[in-house]
Parts: sequence; C-alpha cells; structure tokens
Amino acid sequence: MGKSLELTVNGKRHSITSDGDATLLQVLRDELGLTGAKYGCGEGQCGACTVLLGGMARRSCQLPVSTVAGQSITTIEGLERDGKLHPLQQAFIEAGAFQCAYCTPGMILSGVALLCQKARPSREEIAHALDGNICRCGTYPRILEAVERASASMAGGAR
Repeated sequence: MGKSLELTVNGKRHSITSDGDATLLQVLRDELGLTGAKYGCGEGQCGACTVLLGGMARRSCQLPVSTVAGQSITTIEGLERDGKLHPLQQAFIEAGAFQCAYCTPGMILSGVALLCQKARPSREEIAHALDGNICRCGTYPRILEAVERASASMAGGAR
C-alpha cells in the first residue's frame, strides 16, 4: 500500500502514491516521466541523478521521496523558460561540453546551484562544485569552460 504525497517539481504540483522505499529518482523517471535525471551508480557517487532541491544540488538516487514532499524540486527539464535554454545549457552547447551527454543534466544542475550561490566563481571553485560528477567521456575542460561562459553571460559580461 503506497503513501500519498504532494511534490512540487519544476514549479508544478504533483500528487503521487509511492511506497516508502521509493527514491526521488524512481518517482521522477517512472511516475512523472522526467527522464533527465539518470540512474548511474545508485550510490550517490557519480552525479548523474543530480537535481536541485531548494536550490541545492542533491543526488536523487539517495533521497527517499517521502523526505522531499513540500520542497521545491528542479530537474534539467525545468531550467528552460518560455522556450529559452538556461544560460548554462546554452553554454554547454557552445563549448561542446558533452559527448555522450549522460552526465550533462547532473553537471548542469550542479553548475546552476553554484552560479546561484556565486555569480563569478573561479575555475577552482567550479571544479570543486562539480567534484563528484563523473564524465566518462572526459570532457572536463569543456565543462569548466561552459560554466565560465555561463557565469560571464549571466553577469552581463563578454567572455
């Protein structure tokens, strides 16, 4: 028998029924059809499942869905506004910051969380914020460049 919960995901309220063992990742993917957050390691170590919870980057594979009811959840699908990509999504395209793109949603959400806390982070601060997000293709230099581009764009400065 499942428990009825109210979730706010990407600004929309959802009523779900879920068992106590379900993770936020499972609910996002299987019940809400939001497949941007990926299942990677299932242990919170790779960052593929990263979402924003109250503006903070969190690993959705490690969050029991029952603990996030009533909090604001943002997935990669919720970043665009009025058909326009978030500046970091656009910067990932411009910098060619992905190959297979499996890590991309988690990298972007971790980067967005950083840019919300610090508008002009240093390269070292960016690397620290993305630590724990694994890119098996090894595009780390371009990922760092994308966050720097987005930072400049969001601050109104040219790169």
